[in-house]
Amino acid sequence: MEDVDAPKTAETRNRTALLLLNPNARRGDEPIDDALELLRDSGIRLIEPATHDRKEISTAITWYADEVDMVIVGGGDGSLNAAAPGLVETGLPLGILPLGTANDLARTLEIPFTVVDAARVIVGGETRPLDLGIVNDIYFFNVASIGFSAKLARVLTSDAKRRFGKLGYAISAMKLVSQSRSFSAEIEHDGHVDKVRTLQISVGSGRYYGGGLAVDEGAEPDDGRLDVYSLEINHWTELVPLLPALKAGTQKRWKNVRTFGTTELTVRTKRPLDINADGEILTTTPARFGLRPRAVTVYVPEETEDEGLFSLAGLTGSH
Repeated sequence: MEDVDAPKTAETRNRTALLLLNPNARRGDEPIDDALELLRDSGIRLIEPATHDRKEISTAITWYADEVDMVIVGGGDGSLNAAAPGLVETGLPLGILPLGTANDLARTLEIPFTVVDAARVIVGGETRPLDLGIVNDIYFFNVASIGFSAKLARVLTSDAKRRFGKLGYAISAMKLVSQSRSFSAEIEHDGHVDKVRTLQISVGSGRYYGGGLAVDEGAEPDDGRLDVYSLEINHWTELVPLLPALKAGTQKRWKNVRTFGTTELTVRTKRPLDINADGEILTTTPARFGLRPRAVTVYVPEETEDEGLFSLAGLTGSH
């Protein structure tokens, strides 16, 4: 077992954390004893109730709110999404142990993907307030999408995620892309309505989604706005040259991509279409989007003078 000695900081000494581990996450069966030992050695007492589905995650947070000082979620973006209502209600800070397939919120916050290093972030005690997006009264951290991404989320089974990880996204996307068709929608925002024919509409509160795609290169999870794009291409083959821009978040430079920033919008379609929020199908159109600024507090890497806002220590090579 590696050395997991860690200093007891003022922020974590003699504190109690509610530990919620998702055993169905991609890396949910990965040994994390070292990470848990580090937390305990740093003065954090862990309470770990049994949770069997996403509904129980938020319920557990509210149930134990008076007994704990923080919540630690071990899982992917779907598990974090499930925790959001309880975090908002209680105001408890969130620690992230990234055990999922995509881990896009951890990526946005530059939290290391190695579980022990992620535990060190929690011990460090540095926090950051984050905005939450809202779609049809459901919170999301990262991005909510209508169209291609939602179809991909539906066909990408939990078994495929566990067996193939991010490769599962690529395999499923390749099978689905040639079958994709655009759809008609009305996007109402900032006093006007855009009528579009689109392959996908994405609304971001954070920066990353889908295993490392970016909703916008300048998006920040605490900038008080939603970043929106609509892929208004005529045929799925036009998606291929767009992929590098979607990864970099520079799709706004393409003439067939509509982009804008706002704090609320409504999307209507001729028939109900699935909405994928943080990798989970959670609702359908018509969709009312909003924003709750500084809704939750999350433990993040400490600032360093040499590396800008967040330290990258431990991140290199962990993807």
